[in-house]
Amino acid sequence: MANSVNTNVSAMIALQNLNMTNADLNKTQGRINTGLRIANAKDNGAVWAIAQNQRATSQSLNAVRESLQRGQSTVDVAISAGETVSDLLLQMKEKALAAADASLDANSRTALNEDFKALRDQLSKAVSNAEFNGINMVKSGGTTIAALANADATSKITVAAQSLALGGSNVTVAAAGSIGTISTATAMIATVNTSITNVSTALSRLGTGSKSLGSHLDFVNKLQDSIDAGVGNLVDADLAKESAKLQALQTKQQLGVQALSIANQSSSILLGLFR
Repeated sequence: MANSVNTNVSAMIALQNLNMTNADLNKTQGRINTGLRIANAKDNGAVWAIAQNQRATSQSLNAVRESLQRGQSTVDVAISAGETVSDLLLQMKEKALAAADASLDANSRTALNEDFKALRDQLSKAVSNAEFNGINMVKSGGTTIAALANADATSKITVAAQSLALGGSNVTVAAAGSIGTISTATAMIATVNTSITNVSTALSRLGTGSKSLGSHLDFVNKLQDSIDAGVGNLVDADLAKESAKLQALQTKQQLGVQALSIANQSSSILLGLFR
């Protein structure tokens, strides 16, 4: 090959190699900085698209989790109210039994009746205040919960409302029920017994619904973790490997700079021919 000051082939080759090394070094540094092997569509369009779709699913599951958590909290509030109603009914039964005693004097019967009505009114307040996020499942005409079950909103977990209001299908004690006489007290015993049985059944349904929401929430959490791990397997960089590669490329870069420097000196050697 002819010696020329116009064309330095050695320098051109050294520069090409150095540019390739610099490009690889920039790519490796980018992976270390971001922790991602595939940070955008330019790195690998197909894998990036798959990862984006899975990220969309994972983020959608956040809404599912929130819906399940709201539903579970609403049902739990309803259960708390139901347990209070059940306890109050037990106390009301005790008052009704005592009032059915024919040997009571008028003052004692009046006191028992006042206690009974106070418990009855307290039951009504417990039902009306059993609200979470604007939803009450135990009032008359209560709201049924329908929580999201998947990322497409095509499946839902439903927990039916259970009315525990006075004079309803479960609590058959009338809103104005009293035990002021022996006959009303005797009749009230059967009414309260029926109410206790009905409320226990309603609480069982609510408890089953809460358990279903909790179990599905656990599943969604595990599913989301699995999807996130899958996305990581697709796009995350192996930092140990990238660290080793970085040191190799830095060494290669230094050698490339030295090679280019040597190649650039070849032209100056030609000056010796004219001395």
